Amino acid sequence: MSLATPSSLDTASLRPLAERELTQLRDRVDELTRERDQLLVVIDLQQEVGSSLQVAEVLQRIARRLGDLFGLDRSSIYLAGEGNHEVRLVATYEDPTLSNLVVDLDRYPELAHAFTSGQTVFIPDVLSDPRLEGVRDALDLRNVRSIVVVPIRWRTAVIGAIVLRTEREGTPFSERDIHFCEVIASLAARALRNAHRFERVQRADDAEAARRRRLELERIAFVAFIRRLVTRYARSDDQVWAETLLPRESDEELERLVSVAMQVIGEEAKG
Repeated sequence: MSLATPSSLDTASLRPLAERELTQLRDRVDELTRERDQLLVVIDLQQEVGSSLQVAEVLQRIARRLGDLFGLDRSSIYLAGEGNHEVRLVATYEDPTLSNLVVDLDRYPELAHAFTSGQTVFIPDVLSDPRLEGVRDALDLRNVRSIVVVPIRWRTAVIGAIVLRTEREGTPFSERDIHFCEVIASLAARALRNAHRFERVQRADDAEAARRRRLELERIAFVAFIRRLVTRYARSDDQVWAETLLPRESDEELERLVSVAMQVIGEEAKG
């Protein structure tokens, strides 16, 4: 019967500890890598939001970046519609061709809850959450594991929401992931706010341009009316002969006044 040496016993007892430390180190590296990727997404989206006024394009990029980052079953963005209970799908990772599609909130109770409460909704397990009882079979068929719904706020109002879903085999969301999604929602709100301001300025510019165009047409119509009136009045032989009765000084003064008036009209036409 052979006896283990002290050194072999020490090695055997230290092996599980080393494996645990290695596992912890790998988990920490994965976590740091995830944080780095999230930070890069935030930086990229900040630049895109600041440089683009095409809201649909920016929101679609946000949905795609989130879907790629987390490897999601679904990454979608919804905006409040004109009605009190109307919500529209404006961007989605799974099918970028879908846009401006009115959805039935009865099919998405988690989305309805986010719009109503204004709070982030996190459902770690869709099969055990009572809010999803009516749609559990559909979620089970889609192999959905967890859902995060982050409201998009403008001031005190909820104007939209980001919906993320993971599959059963996917990595579950952490608290840090949820906080990251809330940061992305604030960027989406900024994009919508910038677009709204641009549209408001554009409408004001269009209104001013229309006003100037209307005034210009009124001026042209007025001048045309005066020209035709004077021309028709001056055609008569009586008026042609009557001008010969004016003294030369009056005739020169009239010419001077006409020249001054034309200069004023020319300056006014410049705006």
